Amino acid sequence: MIQKKICMVGPVGVGKTSLVARYVHSLFSEKYLSTVGVKIDKKALRVDDTDMTLLLWDLAGDDDFQRLNLTYLRGAAAYLLVADGSRRATLDQAVDIQGRVARALGPIPFQLVLNKTDLVSEWDIGEAHLAALQVQGWSIRRTSAKEGAGVEEVFFELARQTLSRQRARPGPSISP
Repeated sequence: MIQKKICMVGPVGVGKTSLVARYVHSLFSEKYLSTVGVKIDKKALRVDDTDMTLLLWDLAGDDDFQRLNLTYLRGAAAYLLVADGSRRATLDQAVDIQGRVARALGPIPFQLVLNKTDLVSEWDIGEAHLAALQVQGWSIRRTSAKEGAGVEEVFFELARQTLSRQRARPGPSISP
């Protein structure tokens, strides 16, 4: 069984906790509960004939009062960078957070998740801005933790990326 640490990062109130709750427990709550520090869940899955366990580290949101605690990122195989599609400022904050995470961890797999597609009529993020991020190599996914849309797929694809990366960079072999 392979275990991979996946971190959920992003601004306050974008739905990181709700995405994890939907993925792990198939639940959604309208109550807003701010994460303090870190909350850890796990989910077993099968990717390309390989059994995996994702250790999901839901990190407290980043804002003017509390910065992302980069020590929680140690050992992460990948991360989901979450923004709220109905609040453009959260995408700008997410871009800043991604720069800090990349400096701390180096080039590991991540996906930008635009959450809250159930509010798409209220979206405040233009396609041109997203296209500019895609040109930089960013993978962008749209989800709704409330409705469950795209949630399974985003975690599965990130798990697949970590597995592919591991296979491309095998550890040292041990000789007798």
